[in-house]
Amino acid sequence: MRSRMHPKYYLSQEIFEREQQKIFRKVWLFAGLASLLPKNHSFITRKIAGIPVVIQNFNGELRAFENICLHRSAPLQQGFTGTRPLVCAYHAWSYDSQGQVKNIPDCDAIYRLDACEKKSLKLREFSLRQIGGLLFINLSSDPMKFEEQFSAQFIELLQSSAESYDSEVMMTTWHAKFNWKLVYENLRDANHVKYLHGKSLAKVASFPFSTKDGASMEQMELDCSPIGLRKDMRTFSHGGAEGTIEPIRWVPWLDKVERWGDTDAYFNWLSYPNLHIASGNGGYSFTIEHHVPVSPGETDVEIFFIAARKKVSYADSAQVLLSQMHYSKQIVGEDIAILEAVQAVLHEKAPLPTQGAYEYANRHIERWYTTLMETDHEI
Repeated sequence: MRSRMHPKYYLSQEIFEREQQKIFRKVWLFAGLASLLPKNHSFITRKIAGIPVVIQNFNGELRAFENICLHRSAPLQQGFTGTRPLVCAYHAWSYDSQGQVKNIPDCDAIYRLDACEKKSLKLREFSLRQIGGLLFINLSSDPMKFEEQFSAQFIELLQSSAESYDSEVMMTTWHAKFNWKLVYENLRDANHVKYLHGKSLAKVASFPFSTKDGASMEQMELDCSPIGLRKDMRTFSHGGAEGTIEPIRWVPWLDKVERWGDTDAYFNWLSYPNLHIASGNGGYSFTIEHHVPVSPGETDVEIFFIAARKKVSYADSAQVLLSQMHYSKQIVGEDIAILEAVQAVLHEKAPLPTQGAYEYANRHIERWYTTLMETDHEI
């Protein structure tokens, strides 16, 4: 079977911009961790689908706004995270929890804005949804319901696990040179683990794969209405035990955290289009991968490392996260290296990939994606 994914989908700037408009500015996207916003005036900044965003804590209420001052377009908050009121450093315009201009220094003397003009000055606000320790944002002025994008079963599983995250976080970012879609095709391909990760992940975990649903998916008619496309998209996100692991080797810190669940399995949560969460030790710790499309051939891979919530404080908690980071670095590095190699050889006349029956999930998403990109249909 030939893939539907012509090389242009990984190379074209025009298609990349179309994706930003038709997918990333329409759907719910992972935006960060609630634990990074612990107190009043805490903030994080993001650039999501090309739009600068600030998520800020206002006395315990989290709100998301476009991170651009309404005076001279300076960023209101700078740096990835911090704690300060929502005040522009350029001319000290300040904003309240509703995004309304609160104070303009010397307004009457030098700006001469009347009351009506001042009242109209309000930051663009975005819808925000918290699932356990995870934050999701929707950039649309008319956002779809969260439950339209994700099934009730997936939300429940995600909520359950995300509520067990500890507040201590370690983070790193890879500036990778591949198209964002390649990483999700790779994550849906369990067959690569024993080859690409033969000396790392495959030594401690194995992932079965199946061909049973392939034929039925090929025969399904695609409903191209917005409701139909959203319903189809809901099946792209899933989670649960996806692999078997070697018996967990006991180390002292395991007794000091509240393990999520009680199953010795490799857990994956895949939230389309930009989030992957894994727990390779049966719920004792979690690796959160956030994939941020930068250009057709560039993706920032932000990785957060979190243990399950502490029962008691322990002195080597940072070392536990650092150890997790080093182990993940090997596996993620293997993935990034091969995906960058794939991206490097792609060109407009490159052959279409030949797919096996086990790749039915990728073929299902390809049909949805190409239909969305090549028609006027919207989700």
